[in-house]
Amino acid sequence: MYWVRPYWVRAGFMPIWATSMPQALEMIKEAVQGERNDELFYDELIKLAPSQEQVSIIESIRNDERGHNKMFREMYRALTGQEITGVSSEQYTKVQSYTEGLQQALMGELAAVEKYRNIWFGLPPGIYKDTVQGIILDEVKHASKYNYLLMMSRTKGKDPVGD
Repeated sequence: MYWVRPYWVRAGFMPIWATSMPQALEMIKEAVQGERNDELFYDELIKLAPSQEQVSIIESIRNDERGHNKMFREMYRALTGQEITGVSSEQYTKVQSYTEGLQQALMGELAAVEKYRNIWFGLPPGIYKDTVQGIILDEVKHASKYNYLLMMSRTKGKDPVGD
Protein backbone atom coordinates (compact mmCIF):
# COMPACT_ATOMS: atom_id res chain seq x y z
CA MET A 1 0.00 0.00 0.00
CA TYR A 2 1.38 3.38 -0.98
CA TRP A 3 1.15 6.07 1.67
CA VAL A 4 1.61 9.77 0.97
CA ARG A 5 3.41 11.42 3.84
CA PRO A 6 1.67 14.44 5.37
CA TYR A 7 2.83 17.87 4.21
CA TRP A 8 4.59 18.59 7.50
CA VAL A 9 6.76 15.46 7.16
CA ARG A 10 7.60 16.23 3.51
CA ALA A 11 8.64 19.74 4.58
CA GLY A 12 10.88 18.33 7.34
CA PHE A 13 8.67 19.75 10.09
CA MET A 14 7.75 17.48 13.00
CA PRO A 15 5.07 19.04 15.18
CA ILE A 16 5.09 18.42 18.93
CA TRP A 17 2.08 16.13 18.65
CA ALA A 18 3.69 13.84 16.09
CA THR A 19 4.18 10.31 17.35
CA SER A 20 6.48 7.75 15.79
CA MET A 21 5.42 4.16 15.18
CA PRO A 22 7.73 2.81 17.96
CA GLN A 23 6.25 5.35 20.36
CA ALA A 24 2.73 4.35 19.33
CA LEU A 25 3.55 0.68 19.95
CA GLU A 26 4.86 1.47 23.43
CA MET A 27 1.72 3.49 24.15
CA ILE A 28 -0.41 0.55 22.99
CA LYS A 29 1.30 -1.63 25.62
CA GLU A 30 0.53 1.01 28.24
CA ALA A 31 -3.06 1.28 26.99
CA VAL A 32 -3.61 -2.44 27.61
CA GLN A 33 -2.67 -1.98 31.26
CA GLY A 34 -4.72 1.21 31.53
CA GLU A 35 -7.82 -0.50 30.13
CA ARG A 36 -7.39 -3.35 32.64
CA ASN A 37 -7.08 -0.91 35.54
CA ASP A 38 -10.18 0.94 34.31
CA GLU A 39 -12.09 -2.34 34.27
CA LEU A 40 -11.16 -3.05 37.93
CA PHE A 41 -12.03 0.51 38.94
CA TYR A 42 -15.43 0.29 37.21
CA ASP A 43 -16.17 -3.03 38.94
CA GLU A 44 -15.84 -1.20 42.27
CA LEU A 45 -17.93 1.72 41.02
CA ILE A 46 -20.71 -0.66 39.95
CA LYS A 47 -20.99 -1.91 43.53
CA LEU A 48 -21.62 1.67 44.72
CA ALA A 49 -24.14 2.65 42.04
CA PRO A 50 -27.48 3.60 43.63
CA SER A 51 -29.81 2.37 40.85
CA GLN A 52 -30.04 -0.38 38.26
CA GLU A 53 -29.98 2.23 35.48
CA GLN A 54 -26.62 3.52 36.72
CA VAL A 55 -25.29 -0.03 37.15
CA SER A 56 -26.26 -0.80 33.53
CA ILE A 57 -24.53 2.31 32.20
CA ILE A 58 -21.28 1.59 34.06
CA GLU A 59 -21.40 -2.10 33.06
CA SER A 60 -21.70 -1.10 29.39
CA ILE A 61 -18.66 1.15 29.74
CA ARG A 62 -16.69 -1.58 31.54
CA ASN A 63 -17.57 -4.06 28.79
CA ASP A 64 -16.36 -1.59 26.15
CA GLU A 65 -13.07 -1.30 28.06
CA ARG A 66 -12.69 -5.09 27.91
CA GLY A 67 -13.18 -4.89 24.15
CA HIS A 68 -10.61 -2.10 23.86
CA ASN A 69 -8.10 -4.19 25.79
CA LYS A 70 -8.61 -7.06 23.35
CA MET A 71 -8.37 -4.75 20.29
CA PHE A 72 -5.13 -3.18 21.52
CA ARG A 73 -3.64 -6.63 22.22
CA GLU A 74 -4.58 -7.91 18.75
CA MET A 75 -3.29 -4.74 17.11
CA TYR A 76 0.05 -5.01 18.94
CA ARG A 77 0.39 -8.69 17.98
CA ALA A 78 -0.40 -7.94 14.32
CA LEU A 79 2.08 -5.04 14.15
CA THR A 80 4.96 -6.64 16.08
CA GLY A 81 4.40 -10.40 15.98
CA GLN A 82 4.68 -10.37 19.79
CA GLU A 83 2.23 -10.74 22.66
CA ILE A 84 1.89 -8.13 25.38
CA THR A 85 3.01 -9.89 28.53
CA GLY A 86 3.50 -8.93 32.12
CA VAL A 87 1.30 -7.26 34.62
CA SER A 88 1.38 -3.57 35.32
CA SER A 89 2.88 -2.50 38.62
CA GLU A 90 0.55 0.49 38.44
CA GLN A 91 -2.28 0.14 40.94
CA TYR A 92 -5.73 1.35 40.06
CA THR A 93 -7.16 4.01 42.32
CA LYS A 94 -9.64 2.71 44.88
CA VAL A 95 -13.09 4.29 44.82
CA GLN A 96 -13.63 6.51 47.88
CA SER A 97 -17.26 7.45 47.15
CA TYR A 98 -19.65 7.08 44.27
CA THR A 99 -19.60 10.75 43.27
CA GLU A 100 -15.81 10.97 43.60
CA GLY A 101 -15.52 7.77 41.57
CA LEU A 102 -17.66 9.27 38.82
CA GLN A 103 -15.42 12.35 38.74
CA GLN A 104 -12.30 10.15 38.51
CA ALA A 105 -13.89 8.06 35.77
CA LEU A 106 -14.88 11.15 33.77
CA MET A 107 -11.37 12.60 33.96
CA GLY A 108 -9.87 9.18 33.17
CA GLU A 109 -11.94 8.84 30.02
CA LEU A 110 -10.90 12.30 28.85
CA ALA A 111 -7.23 11.50 29.56
CA ALA A 112 -7.62 8.29 27.54
CA VAL A 113 -8.82 10.34 24.56
CA GLU A 114 -5.57 12.32 24.69
CA LYS A 115 -3.39 9.20 25.02
CA TYR A 116 -5.16 7.35 22.25
CA ARG A 117 -5.01 10.36 19.99
CA ASN A 118 -1.22 10.20 20.28
CA ILE A 119 -1.32 6.51 19.35
CA TRP A 120 -3.49 7.41 16.35
CA PHE A 121 -0.91 9.94 15.14
CA GLY A 122 1.80 7.24 15.14
CA LEU A 123 -0.05 4.72 13.02
CA PRO A 124 -0.12 4.57 9.22
CA PRO A 125 -3.47 5.01 7.46
CA GLY A 126 -5.53 1.85 7.45
CA ILE A 127 -7.33 -0.59 9.71
CA TYR A 128 -5.27 0.06 12.86
CA LYS A 129 -5.67 3.81 12.66
CA ASP A 130 -9.40 3.31 12.04
CA THR A 131 -9.63 0.96 15.03
CA VAL A 132 -7.99 3.49 17.34
CA GLN A 133 -10.32 6.19 16.02
CA GLY A 134 -13.26 3.98 16.98
CA ILE A 135 -11.81 3.48 20.47
CA ILE A 136 -11.37 7.25 20.82
CA LEU A 137 -15.02 7.77 19.90
CA ASP A 138 -16.01 5.19 22.54
CA GLU A 139 -13.97 7.04 25.17
CA VAL A 140 -15.75 10.30 24.29
CA LYS A 141 -19.08 8.47 24.58
CA HIS A 142 -18.01 7.11 27.99
CA ALA A 143 -17.09 10.62 29.17
CA SER A 144 -20.57 11.81 28.17
CA LYS A 145 -22.18 8.96 30.08
CA TYR A 146 -20.09 9.66 33.18
CA ASN A 147 -21.03 13.33 32.91
CA TYR A 148 -24.70 12.26 32.86
CA LEU A 149 -24.20 10.00 35.91
CA LEU A 150 -22.37 12.76 37.74
CA MET A 151 -25.21 15.17 37.03
CA MET A 152 -27.72 12.59 38.31
CA SER A 153 -25.66 12.07 41.44
CA ARG A 154 -25.32 15.77 42.19
CA THR A 155 -28.95 16.68 41.49
CA LYS A 156 -30.52 13.76 43.37
CA GLY A 157 -33.82 15.06 44.68
CA LYS A 158 -33.51 18.38 42.82
CA ASP A 159 -34.91 19.54 39.53
CA PRO A 160 -31.71 19.97 37.44
CA VAL A 161 -33.44 22.28 34.97
CA GLY A 162 -35.44 24.34 37.44
CA ASP A 163 -32.69 25.11 39.98
